[in-house]
Amino acid sequence: MFSLLNFFAFLVISGYAIYLFANLVYSRYLFVKLGKKSEFEPNLKERINAVLINGFGQRKLFKDKKSGFMHLVLFYTFFIIQVGLIELIIKGFIKGYEFPFGEGHKYFSLLQECATFLMLLAVGYGFYRRYGEKLKRLQWKRDGKAAFVYIALCTLTSSILLTLGFEAIMLDHEPNLVYAPFSGAIALLFSGIGSTAGTVLFYLFWWVHMVTVFSFMVFVPQSKQAHELFAMFNIFFKKTGSVGKLKTIDFEDEEAEEFGVGKIENFTQQQLIDLYACAECGRCTNMCPASVTGKTLSPMQLIVKMRDHLTEKGAAITSRSPWMPRSVFSSSVAISGLAAQETAAAIEMPSLIGDVITEEELWACTTCRNCEDQCPVANEHVDKIIDLRRYLVLTEGNVPQEASRYFQNIERQSNPWGLNRKERMNWRDERDDIEVPTVDEVSEFEYLFWVGSMGSYDKRSQKIVQSFAKIMNMAGIKFAILGNKERNSGDNARRMGNEFLFQQLCQENIANFQSYGVKKIVTIDPHAFNTFKNEYPEFGLESEVYHHTELIWKWIQDGLINPVKEVKEAIAYHDSCYLGRYNNIYDIPRQILTSIPGVKVLEMERNKQDSMCCGAGGGMMWIEEKQGRRINVERTEQALSVNPSMIGSNCPYCLTMLSDGIKAKEVEEQVKTMDIAEIVERSLTG
Repeated sequence: MFSLLNFFAFLVISGYAIYLFANLVYSRYLFVKLGKKSEFEPNLKERINAVLINGFGQRKLFKDKKSGFMHLVLFYTFFIIQVGLIELIIKGFIKGYEFPFGEGHKYFSLLQECATFLMLLAVGYGFYRRYGEKLKRLQWKRDGKAAFVYIALCTLTSSILLTLGFEAIMLDHEPNLVYAPFSGAIALLFSGIGSTAGTVLFYLFWWVHMVTVFSFMVFVPQSKQAHELFAMFNIFFKKTGSVGKLKTIDFEDEEAEEFGVGKIENFTQQQLIDLYACAECGRCTNMCPASVTGKTLSPMQLIVKMRDHLTEKGAAITSRSPWMPRSVFSSSVAISGLAAQETAAAIEMPSLIGDVITEEELWACTTCRNCEDQCPVANEHVDKIIDLRRYLVLTEGNVPQEASRYFQNIERQSNPWGLNRKERMNWRDERDDIEVPTVDEVSEFEYLFWVGSMGSYDKRSQKIVQSFAKIMNMAGIKFAILGNKERNSGDNARRMGNEFLFQQLCQENIANFQSYGVKKIVTIDPHAFNTFKNEYPEFGLESEVYHHTELIWKWIQDGLINPVKEVKEAIAYHDSCYLGRYNNIYDIPRQILTSIPGVKVLEMERNKQDSMCCGAGGGMMWIEEKQGRRINVERTEQALSVNPSMIGSNCPYCLTMLSDGIKAKEVEEQVKTMDIAEIVERSLTG
């Protein structure tokens, strides 16, 4: 009779849990389906490789080695334990049941026990990290759900060992400390209670385990643990190709009612998967330059707020409750009590921009992609922020005053300051020892030198282009500039949301390149380098694109230039975001510096992939910081902490921000700021 009741109770509870789980997952699937269809490029090899490396290999998690190892243990022991769960379930109905592995079962048993114990240790360490070490990135929201995860996992693992331990007593088996060391120790400890008590305790802990398993299964889809379901899909379906490449707006689409994203359902389905894949680990926010300097932007909270908004609005549109059972998750229910016939149009939903995400958050982003580089589940934050900016700029015409002035100056004079475009090549007249021809002054050239607005008009940046021109002269390189015919690259305009202006500039520039038969382009500006190399090809550019550090290193290797004069400087090298995280160029600038006699390269704590943004990216060069500390000063302090005599850079924007930081710290007499081209020229010419 007991066996029948036991089996019936299991069917009822497991059936109900599976029903709830299926409904919860299906609801979120429908919510994601509300988004626009994503463009899917097969690239199966690249996608499978990404899943193997970042999914099964957990590579991103190892940016924090201690946390990475903990999660690796949790990840793999979870899968191992699930195999044992099947056997454990059957044990509840067939006494002493074991998988028919013969002599091999003892090794299976040992593997299960070790995996269970390791998982228990990993859970304990995770609890310590959050509540003992009080890891800052995990303290943003200490609610009951976080505690429930630790309690549930601890209960899951310990109940397995207790169930197996009391099973041995129930069956009058001798404790096996070799192949069942942990349950065997429990059996040995309680060996005197007798088989009847052992039977009672076996079923007690068996049911504790089953109830915990099914409770946790229902809990997962409606908590941050949903990343366990969505992360692999997110990694697999992540857009391939150049990282950070933005989606193009089709301005010829006559059916388009708005540009950018003003409603959650106007994101693509892939972007919406991001929201449920978020693990709320805080790694993105922990590295975000806006967050660490006191701005309102937190990449993690941005995703979480949009996820909650999608769940709320999705429930309204589909008339499906996102929370089950409602009595348990009543505190999370937002609109699940709505009548089935109600539609989203009949409900006053919060506005995505304004109520859910503030404009201050959107305009605080430097588009540095540090958040995306840190994310273990491949979430992409920047494209969402830019889509929201696009809506503000293109649909609402809601633009910060500084950004509006920037757009107007670009449109009128093709430079951010609104200076006369006829002055664009005046910089070459300030040095008599350099030859810088325009495309109209030479019959042929190998490289078009894209000077950029900073190099053309900014007094400090002009010294960089002059140094690079001198290096090309000494290397015997045939090059030319567009001179006054050069326009702005449009990168900043695009990142600030003005896609229309970007496309206009892009098409004009490509037409200019084609009219002069440009085959190779070199620039000192990583932002122009990135957009020329990764985004212009979509509009027809076929030229090879180089950053000036790439060519300097090539010419050193080829013997065209030879840095022999000693430059006695201890240089704190700063990686620019658009050369580093966007284009994975980290070693070349360092190789150049180490090839210069006397130079000592100093690494800041945050370097290479973890390098902190200077604060100028994403158009923030032109928008005043009104919250918290200045990002450039924060980065300058990080550089000064390694006691350099010079801060080296590869970007005119970075150099400007770091130079301003040096002035703010009042150490400009002790610490210089220079671009790599300037440092190399010192070694060539003295």
